[in-house]
Amino acid sequence: MRRRCYPSDTTTAEWALIEPLLPVPACQTRWGGRPEKHPRRDIVDAIRYLVDSGCKWRALPKDFPPWRTVYDHFAKWTAAGIVGILRDQLRRRIRCGAGRAPQAVAIVIDSQSIKAAEIVSKATRGYDAAKKINGRKRHLVVDTRGLPLMVMVTPADVSDRDAAREVLFRLRLMHPELTVVWADSAYAGGLVDWARSFLKLTVKTVSRPKNTPGFVILPRRWVVERSMCATRRSVCIPG
Repeated sequence: MRRRCYPSDTTTAEWALIEPLLPVPACQTRWGGRPEKHPRRDIVDAIRYLVDSGCKWRALPKDFPPWRTVYDHFAKWTAAGIVGILRDQLRRRIRCGAGRAPQAVAIVIDSQSIKAAEIVSKATRGYDAAKKINGRKRHLVVDTRGLPLMVMVTPADVSDRDAAREVLFRLRLMHPELTVVWADSAYAGGLVDWARSFLKLTVKTVSRPKNTPGFVILPRRWVVERSMCATRRSVCIPG
């Protein structure tokens, strides 16, 4: 077993939370399979190291399992929805610890355009004329504490309203308890009527006060803006 020496390595408490949420190894199912060669905690630590440092898969330090093994597990767990399960479990724990209900009924949505590297496929990126950015757009939904419920990535030329339809539709299926969505003026218009008619969601837009120069903290919207800033602390955000 490798010695844990990186700031991104899991603590004992973190691993105790993560391990039970991972899929059962194939060798322990009725269909059978080969035993896994590398400890799962080492694989999770390798994924966390990559997210924290932004290195390439092939550049993972040698004290981790082979990069291909790490990537295959990451791809398999992502396809199985494990990332979302971990996110939801952590959010519920934090909300309950703060004396709140485990599930949110009000959410905040926003987007952020990010410049893409030259190696990124043209099919998965676009030009955001408003922000003058050629890349991808991250659509983030958080609760009123700033804890994430969903993130979806699209080409940067996809409008906020168009992306919000898919995001809110998927959220509605997973979280029927939702009632209110806070957003900026980019989400106004037809989306408000569509969400009310088809999803039974109330979309409330918060606009910047007119003739107000400089930085202004806007009610509700500042929560998702803060969460957007927090995501920048990680050099690489897979998925």
